[in-house]
Amino acid sequence: MKADQIDIMLGDGNPLVLSAMSEVFERDPRFSLVATSATAEGFLGMVMRVPVKVCVIDWNLPALGAEKLIEVLRAQENAPRIVAYGHDADPAVPRQAMASGAAAFVSRAAPIDALVQTCIDVAAGKMVFPYLDIRELKTDPIATLSRKERAILEALAEGLTNKQLAARLEISTNTVKFHLSNVFDKLSVKNRAQAIAHYYAAKAKSGG
Repeated sequence: MKADQIDIMLGDGNPLVLSAMSEVFERDPRFSLVATSATAEGFLGMVMRVPVKVCVIDWNLPALGAEKLIEVLRAQENAPRIVAYGHDADPAVPRQAMASGAAAFVSRAAPIDALVQTCIDVAAGKMVFPYLDIRELKTDPIATLSRKERAILEALAEGLTNKQLAARLEISTNTVKFHLSNVFDKLSVKNRAQAIAHYYAAKAKSGG
């Protein structure tokens, strides 16, 4: 691989789409295609062995789905930057992709050139969500939380400890710590007390 090439990995459950994408990225001198996979498990196994800069992941990648896979990948030390690739008929999907930690969302209906350009932008550190009103998300950081992160914040506001959180959500305490770290980052707070204060302030603002 040349020093200036972007190493990339592709995951798509549709073999025709995966083959077409592979061909495009293999031909483009700006990229080095490291691997492809038709399943989330296969994808995860490869990216653990060979870290890459950018991943393109089919939102409905069998069998885990992209949302869960992205959360797992984001927990890695040298986490790749992730482009979620999916149908945009449901406006909630790009928002879910952003909440789970993706750096971009590209519609499967978009031209392949748009996907390629998005991968270049993401490799350069940009966030690309053409279907979202980012201003709205900035005014309400809680909107960027995933379902699991929101559940953790609500439980946190009840005064639950990490151990109690783990028991309620049926996850390990390490996973609780990982989600808490993400919640603090997204809300721009440093500790539980600030997160809880943020939660109640947002609730009062929305009249909830």
